Amino acid sequence: MTDIMMTTSDQTTQEKSKDQTDTTHPPNPAGSTNKLWTRDFTIITIGSVISMLGNSLVGFAMSLMVLDYTNSSMLYAIYMVLYTLPQLITPIISGAILDRFSRKKMIYTLDFISAGIYLIMAITLLNGIFNFPMFAMIVLLLGVIQSTYYIAYDSFYPLLITEGNYQKAYSISSMLETMTVVMVPVSTFVYNLVGIGPLMIINAVSFAIAALFEMQIEHEEEYISKREAEDTKAEGKLNQMLLDIKEGIKYMASEPGLLAVVAYFGLNMFACGAMDVLCLPYYKQNFHNGEYIYALVFGMSFIGRAVGGGIHYKFKIPTKLKFIFALTIYIIIAIGEGTYMFLPIGLAAVVCFITGISGVTSYTIRISSTQGYVPDEKKGRYNGAFQLITTVGLLIGQMSAGLISQRIDERFIVLGGNMIALIAAITIIGGNRKEVAKIYNTDN
Repeated sequence: MTDIMMTTSDQTTQEKSKDQTDTTHPPNPAGSTNKLWTRDFTIITIGSVISMLGNSLVGFAMSLMVLDYTNSSMLYAIYMVLYTLPQLITPIISGAILDRFSRKKMIYTLDFISAGIYLIMAITLLNGIFNFPMFAMIVLLLGVIQSTYYIAYDSFYPLLITEGNYQKAYSISSMLETMTVVMVPVSTFVYNLVGIGPLMIINAVSFAIAALFEMQIEHEEEYISKREAEDTKAEGKLNQMLLDIKEGIKYMASEPGLLAVVAYFGLNMFACGAMDVLCLPYYKQNFHNGEYIYALVFGMSFIGRAVGGGIHYKFKIPTKLKFIFALTIYIIIAIGEGTYMFLPIGLAAVVCFITGISGVTSYTIRISSTQGYVPDEKKGRYNGAFQLITTVGLLIGQMSAGLISQRIDERFIVLGGNMIALIAAITIIGGNRKEVAKIYNTDN
């Protein structure tokens, strides 16, 4: 998997105005060091662990349920598309809103709403009621909620990181995501044993607990007052939101390095979309107990992420080497993920382990760099634009892979998608070396 699936480098002092520097990350007194594990950072980390474990437990089980119900790669792809589709519109709108309103309140409110939805679904399924059209509508709603949540979280999380600790903080974030892999075999076992209803109850409880933790965060969101001070003369909140969206697009267009990063990951997500809808069906339909084999092979990538995250927590990547590290890793991931489905199970697991280490390195460099580079008051719109473009790539990959899989071997489709990602890495990231290196090769 690429770093996207995990659901940002500081500008140099010369690239920031004094006002920006003071507002975002005040400089350290000489000789002092910043503490990463502050009260707020600890709270959001604990909340993330709880919600991630619950969500991963039910997420994989839902995939198995759909496959059991449809027994079709194409219909499974439609299910994935239904979840992804609302994310085409949500990011731009929510990104503009979240640069003006509280991201913290949005995070815990959405967690409470998710808890309610999963509880209702659990009660319905436990009573033997399953209606696919109704299920499709719920999946669409969950897609809207998840999309908004990611933007709020990605825009709020860096505000809780002290200066100089970006790489370490995001290595922790990636390791937490990695922990969720232990839920995949557990999810498979429990689903086969008792069905999906009890798993949804567990997920509802985890979302509620996470929301209660997130409510305790005390960080003052200073960007809100800054945005209020920059209000234009537009009449009405709708006009102001449209102007915010326009300003976000203009900001992206003025930053060729950020534009290159977004463009590359948009194409890269095409390959991810193909993998999303074809890998699990391929193993489930071609191997006895294929879902367990899938968990074994694919799980090695998460173990690789855990190892890589631990390395990044202890050791910082040399600043001048971040860009070349990232480009090399993008190439390794494309080759590895494009070929592992052709390999024997043992060798495929080794390749996934390597791509896992590579993926967490890619994630750490990309997100710590871009979130440090983008000003706090623009993070919501940047993250919204990033998610929009990557969602388009993901959706096209899912839809096209699902359709083509009726005629072509799934493995060749995944290979083709990753070859597109390989070409994009060389031409877009490599072709914009100077601009991207300005973002990546900074000390954060």
